[in-house]
Amino acid sequence: MITRFISDLHLEEARPDITDAFLAFLKEKAMGIDALYILGDFFEAWIGDDEKTPLQNQVAQALHEVSDSGTALYLMHGNRDFLIGEDYSRRCGATLLPDPTVVDLYGTPTLLMHGDSLCTADEEYQKFRASMRNNQWQQMFLQRPLADRQMVARQLREISMAKNQGKAETIMDVTPEEVVREMEEHGVQRMIHGHTHRPASHQLEANGAPATRIVLGDWAENVWWLDVSPDHEPALKKQPL
Repeated sequence: MITRFISDLHLEEARPDITDAFLAFLKEKAMGIDALYILGDFFEAWIGDDEKTPLQNQVAQALHEVSDSGTALYLMHGNRDFLIGEDYSRRCGATLLPDPTVVDLYGTPTLLMHGDSLCTADEEYQKFRASMRNNQWQQMFLQRPLADRQMVARQLREISMAKNQGKAETIMDVTPEEVVREMEEHGVQRMIHGHTHRPASHQLEANGAPATRIVLGDWAENVWWLDVSPDHEPALKKQPL
Protein backbone atom coordinates (compact mmCIF):
# COMPACT_ATOMS: atom_id res chain seq x y z
CA MET A 1 0.00 0.00 0.00
CA ILE A 2 1.53 3.29 -1.08
CA THR A 3 0.46 6.73 -2.32
CA ARG A 4 2.83 9.02 -4.19
CA PHE A 5 2.86 12.79 -4.65
CA ILE A 6 4.59 14.93 -7.27
CA SER A 7 4.38 18.56 -8.38
CA ASP A 8 6.11 21.30 -10.35
CA LEU A 9 7.21 19.26 -13.34
CA HIS A 10 6.59 22.27 -15.62
CA LEU A 11 6.24 20.01 -18.64
CA GLU A 12 6.94 21.77 -21.94
CA GLU A 13 8.27 20.94 -25.38
CA ALA A 14 11.55 22.73 -24.59
CA ARG A 15 12.36 20.18 -21.86
CA PRO A 16 11.96 16.70 -23.40
CA ASP A 17 14.26 15.35 -20.68
CA ILE A 18 11.61 16.09 -18.06
CA THR A 19 8.90 14.49 -20.20
CA ASP A 20 11.03 11.36 -20.64
CA ALA A 21 11.72 11.22 -16.90
CA PHE A 22 8.01 11.56 -16.15
CA LEU A 23 7.01 8.80 -18.55
CA ALA A 24 9.65 6.53 -16.99
CA PHE A 25 8.41 7.47 -13.51
CA LEU A 26 4.88 6.43 -14.46
CA LYS A 27 6.01 3.02 -15.68
CA GLU A 28 8.34 2.35 -12.76
CA LYS A 29 6.60 3.98 -9.80
CA ALA A 30 2.95 4.69 -10.59
CA MET A 31 1.47 1.49 -11.98
CA GLY A 32 -0.84 -0.34 -9.60
CA ILE A 33 -0.20 1.79 -6.50
CA ASP A 34 -3.04 3.18 -4.37
CA ALA A 35 -2.92 6.72 -5.77
CA LEU A 36 -0.81 9.32 -7.55
CA TYR A 37 -1.41 13.00 -6.74
CA ILE A 38 -0.05 15.76 -9.01
CA LEU A 39 -0.22 18.99 -7.00
CA GLY A 40 0.00 21.70 -9.63
CA ASP A 41 2.36 23.22 -12.18
CA PHE A 42 2.22 19.90 -13.99
CA PHE A 43 2.59 21.87 -17.22
CA GLU A 44 4.59 25.05 -17.69
CA ALA A 45 1.54 26.71 -19.21
CA TRP A 46 -2.06 25.81 -19.99
CA ILE A 47 -4.36 27.94 -22.12
CA GLY A 48 -7.34 25.61 -22.47
CA ASP A 49 -8.22 21.96 -22.96
CA ASP A 50 -8.83 22.60 -26.66
CA GLU A 51 -5.13 23.18 -27.42
CA LYS A 52 -4.26 19.43 -27.60
CA THR A 53 -0.55 19.55 -28.43
CA PRO A 54 1.39 16.32 -29.09
CA LEU A 55 2.94 16.63 -25.62
CA GLN A 56 -0.45 17.04 -23.93
CA ASN A 57 -1.84 14.06 -25.85
CA GLN A 58 1.18 11.89 -25.01
CA VAL A 59 0.93 12.71 -21.31
CA ALA A 60 -2.83 12.08 -21.23
CA GLN A 61 -2.40 8.67 -22.84
CA ALA A 62 0.38 7.70 -20.42
CA LEU A 63 -1.66 8.80 -17.40
CA HIS A 64 -4.70 6.88 -18.61
CA GLU A 65 -2.57 3.74 -18.75
CA VAL A 66 -1.69 4.34 -15.11
CA SER A 67 -5.37 4.79 -14.27
CA ASP A 68 -6.18 1.56 -16.12
CA SER A 69 -3.63 -0.24 -13.91
CA GLY A 70 -5.82 0.53 -10.89
CA THR A 71 -4.03 3.62 -9.59
CA ALA A 72 -6.32 6.46 -8.53
CA LEU A 73 -5.12 9.68 -10.23
CA TYR A 74 -5.64 13.21 -8.95
CA LEU A 75 -4.73 16.57 -10.48
CA MET A 76 -4.62 19.94 -8.72
CA HIS A 77 -4.21 23.32 -10.37
CA GLY A 78 -0.98 25.26 -10.00
CA ASN A 79 -0.20 28.87 -10.81
CA ARG A 80 0.96 27.84 -14.30
CA ASP A 81 -1.80 25.42 -15.28
CA PHE A 82 -4.89 26.63 -13.44
CA LEU A 83 -6.95 26.39 -16.65
CA ILE A 84 -6.73 22.60 -16.88
CA GLY A 85 -10.36 21.51 -17.12
CA GLU A 86 -12.57 18.50 -16.67
CA ASP A 87 -12.13 17.48 -20.32
CA TYR A 88 -8.38 17.00 -20.02
CA SER A 89 -8.75 15.36 -16.62
CA ARG A 90 -11.11 12.79 -18.15
CA ARG A 91 -8.66 12.16 -20.97
CA CYS A 92 -6.05 11.37 -18.30
CA GLY A 93 -8.39 9.18 -16.28
CA ALA A 94 -7.89 11.59 -13.38
CA THR A 95 -10.00 13.50 -10.88
CA LEU A 96 -9.51 17.27 -10.67
CA LEU A 97 -9.16 18.38 -7.04
CA PRO A 98 -9.90 21.83 -5.65
CA ASP A 99 -7.09 23.73 -3.93
CA PRO A 100 -7.08 23.20 -0.96
CA THR A 101 -8.34 19.65 -0.36
CA VAL A 102 -8.23 17.46 2.75
CA VAL A 103 -7.74 13.73 2.15
CA ASP A 104 -7.47 10.77 4.52
CA LEU A 105 -4.07 9.17 4.05
CA TYR A 106 -4.18 5.83 5.82
CA GLY A 107 -5.95 7.36 8.80
CA THR A 108 -4.20 10.76 8.85
CA PRO A 109 -6.19 13.76 7.58
CA THR A 110 -3.83 15.65 5.27
CA LEU A 111 -4.22 19.08 3.70
CA LEU A 112 -3.15 19.20 0.04
CA MET A 113 -2.38 22.50 -1.68
CA HIS A 114 -0.36 23.76 -4.61
CA GLY A 115 1.23 26.27 -2.24
CA ASP A 116 1.12 29.61 -4.05
CA SER A 117 -1.73 30.89 -1.89
CA LEU A 118 0.55 30.46 1.16
CA CYS A 119 3.00 33.08 -0.14
CA THR A 120 1.05 36.02 1.25
CA ALA A 121 4.10 38.29 1.60
CA ASP A 122 4.09 38.60 -2.19
CA GLU A 123 1.11 40.94 -2.27
CA GLU A 124 1.53 41.77 -5.94
CA TYR A 125 1.34 38.12 -6.91
CA GLN A 126 -1.68 37.47 -4.68
CA LYS A 127 -3.61 40.26 -6.43
CA PHE A 128 -2.64 38.77 -9.80
CA ARG A 129 -3.67 35.30 -8.58
CA ALA A 130 -7.07 36.54 -7.48
CA SER A 131 -7.76 38.12 -10.86
CA MET A 132 -6.62 35.02 -12.79
CA ARG A 133 -8.81 32.73 -10.68
CA ASN A 134 -11.90 34.84 -11.32
CA ASN A 135 -14.46 32.67 -13.16
CA GLN A 136 -15.65 35.51 -15.36
CA TRP A 137 -12.09 36.32 -16.48
CA GLN A 138 -11.39 32.66 -17.21
CA GLN A 139 -14.53 32.25 -19.29
CA MET A 140 -13.74 35.37 -21.32
CA PHE A 141 -10.14 34.23 -21.84
CA LEU A 142 -11.11 30.74 -22.95
CA GLN A 143 -13.49 32.19 -25.56
CA ARG A 144 -10.63 34.02 -27.29
CA PRO A 145 -8.98 32.42 -30.35
CA LEU A 146 -6.27 29.89 -29.58
CA ALA A 147 -3.54 32.03 -31.16
CA ASP A 148 -4.49 35.00 -28.97
CA ARG A 149 -4.33 32.86 -25.84
CA GLN A 150 -0.91 31.51 -26.83
CA MET A 151 0.39 35.06 -27.25
CA VAL A 152 -1.01 36.18 -23.88
CA ALA A 153 0.54 33.13 -22.17
CA ARG A 154 3.97 33.99 -23.59
CA GLN A 155 3.62 37.61 -22.46
CA LEU A 156 2.53 36.65 -18.94
CA ARG A 157 5.42 34.21 -18.63
CA GLU A 158 7.96 36.87 -19.65
CA ILE A 159 6.47 39.37 -17.20
CA SER A 160 6.48 36.81 -14.39
CA MET A 161 10.12 35.86 -14.97
CA ALA A 162 11.20 39.50 -15.02
CA LYS A 163 9.36 40.37 -11.81
CA ASN A 164 10.55 37.30 -9.91
CA GLN A 165 14.20 38.14 -10.61
CA GLY A 166 13.88 41.26 -8.51
CA LYS A 167 12.05 39.71 -5.56
CA ALA A 168 13.65 38.61 -2.32
CA GLU A 169 13.70 34.86 -1.72
CA THR A 170 11.76 35.27 1.53
CA ILE A 171 8.91 37.02 -0.28
CA MET A 172 8.50 34.09 -2.66
CA ASP A 173 8.42 31.50 0.14
CA VAL A 174 5.40 30.62 2.26
CA THR A 175 4.31 32.80 5.16
CA PRO A 176 4.58 30.68 8.34
CA GLU A 177 1.51 32.28 9.92
CA GLU A 178 -0.54 31.47 6.82
CA VAL A 179 0.54 27.83 6.99
CA VAL A 180 -0.66 27.57 10.59
CA ARG A 181 -3.89 29.41 9.76
CA GLU A 182 -4.71 26.99 6.92
CA MET A 183 -3.91 23.92 9.02
CA GLU A 184 -6.04 25.14 11.90
CA GLU A 185 -8.89 26.16 9.61
CA HIS A 186 -8.96 22.64 8.19
CA GLY A 187 -8.21 20.91 11.51
CA VAL A 188 -5.17 18.93 10.31
CA GLN A 189 -1.65 18.18 11.56
CA ARG A 190 -0.13 17.44 8.15
CA MET A 191 0.15 19.55 5.01
CA ILE A 192 1.65 18.63 1.62
CA HIS A 193 2.29 21.26 -1.06
CA GLY A 194 4.61 22.27 -3.88
CA HIS A 195 5.18 25.60 -5.67
CA THR A 196 8.23 26.94 -3.81
CA HIS A 197 10.72 24.43 -5.29
CA ARG A 198 12.21 23.97 -1.80
CA PRO A 199 11.73 20.29 -0.95
CA ALA A 200 11.84 19.63 2.77
CA SER A 201 9.87 18.41 5.76
CA HIS A 202 9.16 21.10 8.36
CA GLN A 203 8.05 20.60 11.94
CA LEU A 204 5.75 23.20 13.48
CA GLU A 205 2.82 23.59 15.85
CA ALA A 206 -0.82 23.90 14.84
CA ASN A 207 -4.05 23.27 16.71
CA GLY A 208 -1.95 23.21 19.89
CA ALA A 209 -0.03 20.09 18.82
CA PRO A 210 3.00 19.08 16.71
CA ALA A 211 2.40 19.33 12.97
CA THR A 212 4.29 18.64 9.74
CA ARG A 213 4.51 20.56 6.46
CA ILE A 214 6.03 18.62 3.56
CA VAL A 215 7.21 20.54 0.49
CA LEU A 216 7.52 18.71 -2.82
CA GLY A 217 10.45 19.37 -5.15
CA ASP A 218 10.45 20.62 -8.74
CA TRP A 219 11.81 18.57 -11.65
CA ALA A 220 14.24 21.06 -13.19
CA GLU A 221 17.27 18.97 -12.23
CA ASN A 222 15.95 15.98 -10.27
CA VAL A 223 12.89 13.74 -10.15
CA TRP A 224 11.26 14.43 -6.78
CA TRP A 225 8.39 12.51 -5.21
CA LEU A 226 6.88 11.79 -1.82
CA ASP A 227 6.01 8.30 -0.61
CA VAL A 228 3.22 7.91 1.95
CA SER A 229 2.31 4.49 3.32
CA PRO A 230 0.55 3.16 6.44
CA ASP A 231 3.72 1.54 7.80
CA HIS A 232 6.34 4.29 7.44
CA GLU A 233 6.77 8.01 7.92
CA PRO A 234 6.29 10.05 4.71
CA ALA A 235 9.56 10.09 2.78
CA LEU A 236 10.77 12.62 0.19
CA LYS A 237 12.81 10.91 -2.51
CA LYS A 238 14.77 12.04 -5.55
CA GLN A 239 16.86 10.79 -8.41
CA PRO A 240 18.70 12.68 -11.18
CA LEU A 241 16.85 13.43 -14.38
